[in-house]
Amino acid sequence: MVDEIPDFYAVIPAGGVGSRLWPLSRADAPKFLHDLTGSGHSLLRDTWDRLVPLTGSDRIAVVTGRAHRAAVEAQLPGIPDKNVFLESEPRDSAAAIGLAAAILHRRHPDVIIGSFAADHVIRGSRVFEFAVRDAVEVAREGYICTIGITPSEPAVGFGYIKRGGELIVDGARDASMVERFVEKPDLDTARAYVADRSYLWNAGMFISRADVLLAEIEANSPELHAGLLELAEAWDDRDLRGPAVDRIWPRLKKIAIDYVVAEPAAEKGKLAVVPGHFDWDDVGDFASLAKLNSNGRKNDLAILGENARILSDAASGIVVSHTSRVISLIGVKDIVVVDTPDALLVTTSENAQRVKHVVDALKLTGRGDVL
Repeated sequence: MVDEIPDFYAVIPAGGVGSRLWPLSRADAPKFLHDLTGSGHSLLRDTWDRLVPLTGSDRIAVVTGRAHRAAVEAQLPGIPDKNVFLESEPRDSAAAIGLAAAILHRRHPDVIIGSFAADHVIRGSRVFEFAVRDAVEVAREGYICTIGITPSEPAVGFGYIKRGGELIVDGARDASMVERFVEKPDLDTARAYVADRSYLWNAGMFISRADVLLAEIEANSPELHAGLLELAEAWDDRDLRGPAVDRIWPRLKKIAIDYVVAEPAAEKGKLAVVPGHFDWDDVGDFASLAKLNSNGRKNDLAILGENARILSDAASGIVVSHTSRVISLIGVKDIVVVDTPDALLVTTSENAQRVKHVVDALKLTGRGDVL
């Protein structure tokens, strides 16, 4: 399957710091700019390579911060300058994806867009392509469509999507209406979801006609919608774009697309889901990163770092080394060690989600030099 989808545009929101992966992920070098899988490419580049067969290199847009423009363009030399949409500051996913939708709709009124995070890991590109193609066919019928991941375990770190009734769409092999979204569950609830078989992981992928997505934003957040249209009107005029971004962007509502588009659309019967039968992970913390790089074997020690110098004896977990130091681990289980020139993190997989609290504490103490 090599045919591009002619009216389909992929949008890659490349924002956020990935604070649960500090000190590896920093404000000036966020998660999506790192190789976290040993592929030899950053997560952003892996995302690009996954989408090119569906769109071609001229129909992928990246929404990122001004500070990351040079790094993004260096890693994606095939991206046209006009498809790099720069934020003056983070305003969350509704503004980022909505901006891309508004600009692309103005350029191509009938365009279908799909948003795919820059910092997720997907294995099984061909199966991924099948799911996206199904979702595009569903979107043609006026639905907003998400791709839900078939759970491989009762994970508590992901939100879930409850599938409703079957949706029959020509060209889509397996589609359903979305009955509801549910937040990250406790372990017992997650086990019940997996046993139920009608629940999918929410991977935050949305495919829609741009006009349909913008209409949903307008219905639920008129001020955000008005600001996005005003930005889109000015965007392709270089003289107008910068002043418009500086004036409009900081006052846009900061909200996730789940709350301003997906959940309201589900309540109205406008949101559909197709299942993704591929391996997916949002690499949300070091426990996830350890699992990803040890093929799920809890007794293994995953090691990242081009020149890592690690000695281990009966140790498991993950070590990320960006220094020339020798790191020796003896008899420790599920440990997390991240060694960088100016910061050292030591924790356990069980406490990996708490790394974000360290980042918050450093902000309060004014230690921006290590963030």
